[in-house]
Amino acid sequence: MGKTNLLDAVYYLSFCKSHLNNIDNQSIKHDSDFFMIQGEYLFGEQIEHISCAVKHRRKKQFLRNKKEYDKLAEHIGFVPLVLVSPSDSSLIAEGSDERRRFMDIVISQYDRQYLDNLMIYNHLLQNRNALLKKDERIDNTFFEILEEKLCASAEPIFAGRTQFIEKFIPVFKDFYQKISNEKEIVDLTYTSNLQQDTSLKEQFLQTRERDKILGYTTHGIHKDDLKMTLQNFSLKNTGSQGQNKSYLVAMKLAQFSFLKNISGKTPVLLLDDLFDKLDSERVAKIVDLISQDDFGQIFITDTNREHLNEMIKESGSGFRLFEVENGNVISLI
Repeated sequence: MGKTNLLDAVYYLSFCKSHLNNIDNQSIKHDSDFFMIQGEYLFGEQIEHISCAVKHRRKKQFLRNKKEYDKLAEHIGFVPLVLVSPSDSSLIAEGSDERRRFMDIVISQYDRQYLDNLMIYNHLLQNRNALLKKDERIDNTFFEILEEKLCASAEPIFAGRTQFIEKFIPVFKDFYQKISNEKEIVDLTYTSNLQQDTSLKEQFLQTRERDKILGYTTHGIHKDDLKMTLQNFSLKNTGSQGQNKSYLVAMKLAQFSFLKNISGKTPVLLLDDLFDKLDSERVAKIVDLISQDDFGQIFITDTNREHLNEMIKESGSGFRLFEVENGNVISLI
């Protein structure tokens, strides 16, 4: 009906891109030439106008108070946001890319230097991979120069992830215990090639010939991962749907708390299809948690209006109820 699209529009104004589509043009409605999103944000007494326009075969326009950004990265973190959605299941089910992306999204919202280093590293990695794929013999000097620069960007990224995870884990565990009513023990562990005794520079040198055969770089911070466990076993292999959903919600609420504490801003919280795969006890715990004063503006979607209405009323929080039908948003309360 368009509930998720509405949340994606809010997401877009925080991250300059869609959560659903990596390609901007795919967010344009069929038979339309462009889309535009506009948002009005209140920070204390200061009103900020954020807008974005995407048109076929044109550069994306992203403006704050009608002034266009020189670089989209300058906007990241201005309106911190946390999204809980059904697609979060990929954090558990898919490869390490998704779990690194989780760390990168959090850290980039409060550490501009981290985001800059990440973009530099990814660019250099593409260059090294391109060299590895070439059939002709490449002078090792080219690899040495690239690898030196890769190490220079990798070190602060590794440090940023390490510091983040150390502070994040206790908060995450606390949220999970509250959601599960202390029924299960969970953990989260950060793994990286940079934790080895051998330096990353030496690892590049040792694996260079193998990388040439494979055609890609096998070591580096682009291989970092998060190990998720439940009762000391792999969450992916042992967790039920309800436990997996509880784990992910706890991660996102910890992300919210972490961002608020470190940035001094209260993030916008988006909860898409929150109640799916959760029993009533865990849902009640989550609603109770987000009803506390620590949380600011929250958007919740659900297909069962009566269920949602009843849960929020019991929380005692102020709320407005909207219905989305065929893309039209109608205020009910």
